[in-house]
Amino acid sequence: MSDWRQLEEHRRELMAGGGQNRIERQHAAQKWTARERLDALFDPGSFVELDLFVTHRSTLFGMAEAKAPGDGVVTGYGAIGGRLVYAFAQDFTVLGGSLGEMHAGKIHKVQDLALKSGAPIVGIIDSGGARIQEGIDSLNGYGGIFLRNTLSSGVIPQISVIVGPAAGGAVYSPALTDFVLMSEGIGQMYITGPQVIESVTGEKVTHEELGGARTHARKSGNAHLTFANEADLFAGLKDLLSFLPSNNAAEPPRHEAAPPPEGFAERLRSVVPQDPNKPYDVRDVIRDLCDRGDFLEIMPEFAKNMVTGFGRIEGRAVAIVGNQPRVLAGCLDIDASDKLARFVRFADSFSIPLVTFVDTPGYLPGTKQEYGGIIRHGAKVLYAYAEASVAKVSVVLRKAYGGAYLAMCSRSLGADIVLAFPTAEVAVMGPDGAANIIFRRELESATDPVAERQRLVETYRAEFASPFVAAAHGYVDQVIDPGELRASVAHALWALKEKREDRHAKKHGNIPL
Repeated sequence: MSDWRQLEEHRRELMAGGGQNRIERQHAAQKWTARERLDALFDPGSFVELDLFVTHRSTLFGMAEAKAPGDGVVTGYGAIGGRLVYAFAQDFTVLGGSLGEMHAGKIHKVQDLALKSGAPIVGIIDSGGARIQEGIDSLNGYGGIFLRNTLSSGVIPQISVIVGPAAGGAVYSPALTDFVLMSEGIGQMYITGPQVIESVTGEKVTHEELGGARTHARKSGNAHLTFANEADLFAGLKDLLSFLPSNNAAEPPRHEAAPPPEGFAERLRSVVPQDPNKPYDVRDVIRDLCDRGDFLEIMPEFAKNMVTGFGRIEGRAVAIVGNQPRVLAGCLDIDASDKLARFVRFADSFSIPLVTFVDTPGYLPGTKQEYGGIIRHGAKVLYAYAEASVAKVSVVLRKAYGGAYLAMCSRSLGADIVLAFPTAEVAVMGPDGAANIIFRRELESATDPVAERQRLVETYRAEFASPFVAAAHGYVDQVIDPGELRASVAHALWALKEKREDRHAKKHGNIPL
């Protein structure tokens, strides 16, 4: 047999991973193989595999006889939407996708190449964790991944895909990346498994309850997006990448500008209720702002009182943040603060303009919040917005009170352009509460306290909380007809597209973690 035929046969053997039986077991578990996942991710025929012939060097604990094609991970690069992306996909059919010395070395190599090339990297996780037979070499391998995750942070987008188990040290790499996507019923993340928890604490919990996609999407906030199956997941991943630049010196892909949804102006004039206590869905405002109404919400199931996500305005990607009056009246709390600060810092890292919609009565009161550190967590929002040098446009829809007004990208915190609806109320506190304090004596002596209180509330609202008062003081740049929202935001972003800010030289700041 000629050399090239031997090469092709050897390649086929290696690309079969753990063999047909293990591939069938993978499929029986409703899971794709590593190469099937990469085929779904990359443009057809564009993926180039690296280190196909690498295998382990371990000889202890029976490893001398163990075959491990590719050492349990497929690595390489290719095109997604025509753009260069690097990736690795752990192969559960080979030693359970466990990470050993050479397995980690392959991942280190594509991480280094992605950073040097200024290209995003996608890590597809399906692994039994550290390869125990290789001992500290496995741990060293994880450490090298964590180091590269950190060095790459803010330079190239890093996305983790959880489509199998990720336990122990394996979960820290996803936690260090920018976005974590999970497949429901398949992906699982936890530091210690159910058996260890039961033995130590007596708690009984299933793998899915402990670390499944729904748990991390709703409770822990560790998952940014979840999907019903792998096909939807990889389609969603490509959609996410379409909003992101390749690196921090590049711009996100530009799309053809599209008109807003039909009838958007009239909807915007009615979506925010006149009644300050009536809820509405801020996503209705956001969708009418975006091209084609297309809005990719990030972390939609976690801290629902805060909405974060990506959209496009006239073809350009923007990062959008908004208080959600439908949940907790749009109050800021611990989880919402963390969600918001992290998202703002990502957008700033990659120069994606920020549009912030404000409708919040303040920080959520209560001992649970105070004891949980709302002061520290709330300060993260202040820090993130103040630190951000990207273009920042804020729109006050309704309530903007006190410290929460300041936190939600106010003029004093560095907003470049601030717009306000006529329904906006910008004040130290709400008119109802303010009237009780400011007009206490008048209310005590009034013959009709109820009617007098209502009159004084309206007086405070007109004289102190009106958006025209804030505009007169220069804290609001324009009070706009809600139907003008899209044009006003688009003009502001156009005016800020070449924005540059010089900051004091420093190693880095000290965010209140």
